[in-house]
Amino acid sequence: MAFDIEMIKKVYANMTTRVDKAREIVGRPLTLTEKILYNHLWEGNPSHAFTRGKDYVDFAPDRVACQDATAQMALLQFMHAGKAKVAVPTTVHCDHLIQAKVDAKTDLARAKSQSNEVFDFLSSVSDKYGIGFWKPGAGIIHQVVLENYAFPGGMMIGTDSHTVNAGGLGMVAIGVGGADAVDVMSGMAWELKFPKLIGVKLTGKLSGWTAPKDVILKVAGILTVKGGTGAIVEYFGEGATAMSCTGKGTICNMGAEIGATTSTFGYDASMDRYLRSTGRADVADAANEIAPYLTGDAEVYANPEQYFDQVIEINLSELEPYLNGPFTPDLATPISKMKEEAIKNNWPLKIEVGLIGSCTNSSYEDIARAASLAKQVADKNLKTKSQFTITPGSELVRYTIERDGFIDTFDKIGATVFANACGPCIGMWDREGAEKEERNTIVHSFNRNFSKRADGNPNTLAFVGSPELVTALAIAGDLSFNPLTDKLINENGEEVMLDEPTGDELPPRGFDAEDPGFQAPAEDGSGVQVAVSPTSERLQLLAPFEPWNKKNITGAKLLIKAFGKCTTDHISMAGPWLRFRGHLDNISNNMLIGAINAFNQKANSVKNQLTGEYDAVPAVQRAYKAAGVPSIVVGDHNYGEGSSREHAAMEPRFLGVKAVLVKSFARIHETNLKKQGMLALTFANESDYDKIQENDTINFTNLVDFAPGVPLTLEFAHEDGSVDVIIANHTYNEGQIGWFVAGSALNLIAAAGNA
Repeated sequence: MAFDIEMIKKVYANMTTRVDKAREIVGRPLTLTEKILYNHLWEGNPSHAFTRGKDYVDFAPDRVACQDATAQMALLQFMHAGKAKVAVPTTVHCDHLIQAKVDAKTDLARAKSQSNEVFDFLSSVSDKYGIGFWKPGAGIIHQVVLENYAFPGGMMIGTDSHTVNAGGLGMVAIGVGGADAVDVMSGMAWELKFPKLIGVKLTGKLSGWTAPKDVILKVAGILTVKGGTGAIVEYFGEGATAMSCTGKGTICNMGAEIGATTSTFGYDASMDRYLRSTGRADVADAANEIAPYLTGDAEVYANPEQYFDQVIEINLSELEPYLNGPFTPDLATPISKMKEEAIKNNWPLKIEVGLIGSCTNSSYEDIARAASLAKQVADKNLKTKSQFTITPGSELVRYTIERDGFIDTFDKIGATVFANACGPCIGMWDREGAEKEERNTIVHSFNRNFSKRADGNPNTLAFVGSPELVTALAIAGDLSFNPLTDKLINENGEEVMLDEPTGDELPPRGFDAEDPGFQAPAEDGSGVQVAVSPTSERLQLLAPFEPWNKKNITGAKLLIKAFGKCTTDHISMAGPWLRFRGHLDNISNNMLIGAINAFNQKANSVKNQLTGEYDAVPAVQRAYKAAGVPSIVVGDHNYGEGSSREHAAMEPRFLGVKAVLVKSFARIHETNLKKQGMLALTFANESDYDKIQENDTINFTNLVDFAPGVPLTLEFAHEDGSVDVIIANHTYNEGQIGWFVAGSALNLIAAAGNA
């Protein structure tokens, strides 16, 4: 039986009535996205239609999921909220704190030793507050959610941007910061601006070398890393229904890379098969009873231009494999053009490492198709030219592929199987030689390829492809190799071609695992003690942020004017810093150390206006905080792109930064800043970015009149005595202004609990 089956049945029981009412109110057929959203309104039955991209709406998600790196801060905040138990089904997954270095067994043992304090904390907090706990080694949060918790027509939030993976099972699943998760865990409504809708019509059918990953790589090239901002992407058409459920998950997973709120697919036979294969026949049976409500109305898909804000059409029969990168996931190159592009851009052709797996591509089907290529190495007397690694997504998948002989196949080509964890995908890869910062090329089936993302080396060029393509390229060891047309020279000097990859969608003998790694919470957690040592370097209890003093911010200094791309990796790096994710003071020492200072084009080097000296960004900000001097951060487009990590908002808040002024924000980061009581502002005139000088002092002139829809006015006083007045827009509504006034959203929750 599935987890939380009664909750799922309740969602379905409400769905027919609520969707029918929504269709009546809106006055037209509905997309799947709209059906799910209107069925999850906080108010219950819909009472009026919402305007896309304009109206803020309160929702009631069905469940919450947290990974260990973000769960620490989320649960520390939840403890501050004063609740006895989570209000909705919630899970914690230990997947981020396991560094890939040697092999699964060695790396897992080392992680349990090094992060024992954090794992014990998460386990005890989960036990106390009624949270399901997935132990280290159980698998990556998104794969485990797809296998156990995702269900068609549901709505969930998760403290990781790739929560969107669950769209492969027909959910609206959205990545959020920990403060948003705390709202829902505390029994409060969750707010989201009603999204715009992008429809992607898939015609034809995938075959040969082309995989589901190539769909999202193509879409990323079309929409870019910010083209999906504020929108939900809904896939439909014959090509969608012909695709596996896990393939759909891959597409939704990497939808985070186009800035989309989430992505989803309508319920179909592939989802039914996947649910039954993963032991959830009861969910499949319940879904089949209301199947028409779990997909978009037929009229919508017949005339998508009338119902979506944007429509993209892709013929899967004509789609070829793509390889995206380097340094950004939207630089899309079809494999037939890669040789030309690589030579033109002087990209190193030798591939040092090929890596497959991660939360994006570690399904049974993915591994089976990659294994079919690995098998050909021996069959065709080839030799693998690159290092090759596999990161299984869950113990369920790992145990099953071992039973079915795939791990043995990979062993024979010298591959390394890492632990069931995020590993290299999030920078938890202790790669030998990376410290030399040599220019090199790697290929992987992950989702992100920002500079320094995988191994910390800014000169590693990472290219994203399907597991099949990555495996073929690793065998060839050459970025210019096109497996559709090119031949390899085997150990006998003969020319051979790789056969097209093949593999079963689901294991013919079913999934299996001796110990999936789940720990159920205590029935009564009131007696469970959660201890945090005051001398711990890993964990730190939170103190509430100070409320606003109701005055204009004056005398503020410019901390940094960030140049170009500034992702959450630049603002709060992962990798070795993950060990401090539960200690706000310690992790604040990585604040903005990856951002490029526009005035000297250096990272982690900004001017301290109190001394005139250049120093590390956190050091300068701590000096301002000690002196009681407020500061602001200025940035470029899509500021905060990437991960959902709220540390990127909490660190500047903790160290005394008052506002972030940019050309545009990534959705999750803007919300995270608001939740932590900061000012998230955008230039009314983007060219004003160029007016800001290194020694500026900033004064707000009308913050005392902070109100929805009313821009803020800032004076930038320059060193020469001149002043530029800059108008800053914002998207705060009354409730969000309340967060700012109170000092944070959490302060309001705690106050309500104590009232």
